[in-house]
Order: sequence, then structure tokens, then C-alpha cells
Amino acid sequence: MHMEFDISLLLGGMSTILLSLIAYFIKQLHNDFKRVERDLVEVKTTTQIIKTEFRSDYQVITQRVVFLEKRVAKLENS
Repeated sequence: MHMEFDISLLLGGMSTILLSLIAYFIKQLHNDFKRVERDLVEVKTTTQIIKTEFRSDYQVITQRVVFLEKRVAKLENS
């Protein structure tokens, strides 16, 4: 009887420790996923900013090219 009690106590303690370790690693994994989610949102925002800047720069360059083409055409016709 005393031996069975010790074995069940030992198995109970080991299972408690193992479940605690599993819970700890799941918590760490959850924190890592939160961090990845934040980083992904930051990357998406930065990408949208870069796209917007690129489009506005492209529009300015296009306007400048059109202006210079008109100016060259005007100078050629003069």
C-alpha cells in the first residue's frame, strides 16, 4: 500500500511538471505569434507607405516628362 501511494504520488508530480512545461511553452509560442502578427502589420503599413510614395513620385515624374515634351515640341515648332 505504501509503495502504491509513492508511485501514484511520483506519477502525479511528474505529470504536473510536464503539464506545467507544456503550458509554459504554449504561452511562449502564443507570445511569439503575437509578436509576428505585430511585425506583419508593421510590414504591411510600411509597404503601403512605400507604394504610395512610389505612385506620387511616378506621377510627378510623368508630369515633368509631359511638360518637357510639350516644351521641346514648342521649341521645335518655333
